[in-house]
Amino acid sequence: MNIQIRQESKVDYQSVFELIRKAFEHEEYSDHQEQFLVERLRLSSGFIPELALVAEIHGKIVGYILLTKIKICNEAKKREYPSLALAPIAVLPEFKGRGIGGRLIAEAHRIATELDFGSIILLGHASYYPKFGYVRMAKYGIKMPFEVPNEHCMVIELRQQALAGVQGTVVYPKEFGIA
Repeated sequence: MNIQIRQESKVDYQSVFELIRKAFEHEEYSDHQEQFLVERLRLSSGFIPELALVAEIHGKIVGYILLTKIKICNEAKKREYPSLALAPIAVLPEFKGRGIGGRLIAEAHRIATELDFGSIILLGHASYYPKFGYVRMAKYGIKMPFEVPNEHCMVIELRQQALAGVQGTVVYPKEFGIA
């Protein structure tokens, strides 16, 4: 299976919208609005076009990943630390289990590192993301701005010691709809 990963372009938007809708359609822990989140994030100041990637097989878009700028804020120290949010990652249901998500994650990590980002935060399946190097955020003293089980809140350092001394609460752009 020949998987091509490339940067998303505007002509892909409708295909990506449908892909995300289908990918999350039967997810239990989803508001089923991820496709609209992507539309909002593309218009935000946190959008990085190089980190909006599609996976194609024979010219058909079968997977998608988006990394967006976020901050980790430490109120006590009055400090903000840049990071990225991985949200969403989606693969068409009929293509799941073929390594497409893993390829998208690896390529997104590579590009984010080249762009000099140090970490990525996500909220996701506790059994899936650790195989890509993600660990619980609590290890670093980082927490989400809402109540969610710790095992679903994960982070990865893209460079060694990128999170040394970083503690605080994740601050998402307003487009995420989190107060």
